[in-house]
Amino acid sequence: MQVSDIFRFKNAEIKALHLTWIAFFISFYVWFNMAPLASSMLRSVDWLTRDDIRLFAIANVALTIPARIIVGMALDRYGPRRVFSVLMVLMAIPTFVFAFGDTREVLFMSRLVLSSIGASFVVGIHMTALWFKPRDIGFAEGFYAGWGNFGSAAAAITLPTIALTMYGGDDGWRYAIATSGVVMAVYGVFYWFAITDGPTADTHKKPRKASALEVSSWKDLVLLCIFTVPMVGILSILVYRVQIMGYIDPMTAVFIYAAIAIVVTYQVWQAIKVNVPILKKGVPEDDKYPFSSVAALNATYFANFGAELAVVSMLPMFFEETWGLTAAAAGLIAASFAFVNLFARPMGGLVSDRFGNRRFVMLAYMFGIAIGFVLMGLLNSNWPLIIAIAITIMCSFFVQGAEGATFGIIPSIKRRVTGQISGMAGAYGNVGAVFYLFVFMFVTPQQFFFIIAAGALISWVICYFWLVEPEGGFGDEYIISSVDREIAQEASVKKQLEADLATLLDGSEKIELTERSSGAVQLNARFATIADLRAALDRLGAKTRPAE
Repeated sequence: MQVSDIFRFKNAEIKALHLTWIAFFISFYVWFNMAPLASSMLRSVDWLTRDDIRLFAIANVALTIPARIIVGMALDRYGPRRVFSVLMVLMAIPTFVFAFGDTREVLFMSRLVLSSIGASFVVGIHMTALWFKPRDIGFAEGFYAGWGNFGSAAAAITLPTIALTMYGGDDGWRYAIATSGVVMAVYGVFYWFAITDGPTADTHKKPRKASALEVSSWKDLVLLCIFTVPMVGILSILVYRVQIMGYIDPMTAVFIYAAIAIVVTYQVWQAIKVNVPILKKGVPEDDKYPFSSVAALNATYFANFGAELAVVSMLPMFFEETWGLTAAAAGLIAASFAFVNLFARPMGGLVSDRFGNRRFVMLAYMFGIAIGFVLMGLLNSNWPLIIAIAITIMCSFFVQGAEGATFGIIPSIKRRVTGQISGMAGAYGNVGAVFYLFVFMFVTPQQFFFIIAAGALISWVICYFWLVEPEGGFGDEYIISSVDREIAQEASVKKQLEADLATLLDGSEKIELTERSSGAVQLNARFATIADLRAALDRLGAKTRPAE
């Protein structure tokens, strides 16, 4: 795929790419519509504090973690078109609640719910993987994510102006946020009708089970269970901070900790329940994949996308306070970190496609992140502003490129469960964001950048030892295993049986075959009236009775 191909709007896959990155752009715009307006919020009301804003920043990425897991499973079952549309429309509701909330508790809860919009990322990743071939997937995924992630920069650039100029007054920030919610809901409805799940009806492949990720060995199952714990367990950090700040009492916190423990236990149990029968039966050699690669990419995304989300949440205020800038000027400069998404993330995917070794590209980018954040940790008011901006852009170049390289690898690991792998890696990006933002509450911005640099180095080590170059990562088509063909055959037989049953039960509104956990098959048929059901049964009886 050439860079010039993105202008071939008549090509179905290019059209799908543009429709999808715009959806993600709007989602990201709404997701980070608070950071550039934080100072305006503090000035407009006297019941908000700087600590409240920092807490909202953590809440803004918290539920994205479980949401990405749930969305990853929904993707494999329902497909990205439906999931993306429904997500955008539903998340407009907490956007409006946040815009017009009049207590800090309402703002916190609405921001917490709204954080689920971050799951939109994995939806678009899955959609893009359905439309593009392995040899082109790095650039396509990078372009989608890079231009979509630019939504945070667009929010930083435009929202202060919209709030102060278009609306004005103390409530200008409220109307600016509400407007972004309206746009997201409208585009969600449009997306439902504008796109399909891949170029053909059978492009979207369903896994055997959608309740947990399939693995290929007992060792991988242990590793999956270990990596499942932080995805929900990290929320205990948020509960701790909420309790310390007086939002909830200790008893309520205990109940929430217990709920988190139950969810973690359930997730681990689901992983065991799904995989034990598969592993006992034996996984065919051509269907195996290394979960260590998934674990390594979880770590890299923790360190790159987690760092981006955390830095985007604090950078406008960092520039405003360190160099004494206005909110609009600080937002514009801080937007340079996300602005780089426009070319750096597609470039990361493109380099991954062209270099011929996706693993090496991943390692190189992660090392660059560590160096970049060390330099940012040295910044203070004594540095010329222009140099600070240059270092910020350089650091962002490696951060965004590493994100593109990460998702240049993911679709080639195991095609059938791309949605779940994307969901898990994406969730680890938010695990990183929650962890980093929690740490940020106790350290200076300079110390914060050094901590992120350390995280990048640790992920580099994990990636060096665990990441395996994906098989078929540069082919014309994704590798299809014997299990993939078996599942496709089962789906074809099921579809034919439903068609035959629809003919036999003429007059039914819906026929559906559902496989139960016990292995039994359940037939569901819906009729408008009892009379329609009786007529269908009479016809069925007439066809099965022997001729007299």
